[in-house]
Amino acid sequence: MPRAQIKDEKTYRALRREGAGKEKAARIANKAAATSRKAVGRAGGQAGKYEEQTKEQLYAQAKKIGIEGRSHMTKAELITALRNR
Repeated sequence: MPRAQIKDEKTYRALRREGAGKEKAARIANKAAATSRKAVGRAGGQAGKYEEQTKEQLYAQAKKIGIEGRSHMTKAELITALRNR
């Protein structure tokens, strides 16, 4: 059953399978529904993959968005928390 806030459920599910966080997947899916998938692809960001970042960089991102318990997390746990925010 499609969620009311998700405009393109197919794109949302594909992004989640690829590891995108819930908010990011919803934002991209809704933007694709409003314009076109091709236009959204061209507007892609320059952020690297979480696995390529240092633990300190991941910690800074987690701090910025307010993930609790981040100081006790491993790099893998930080990645999971950031993807599921």
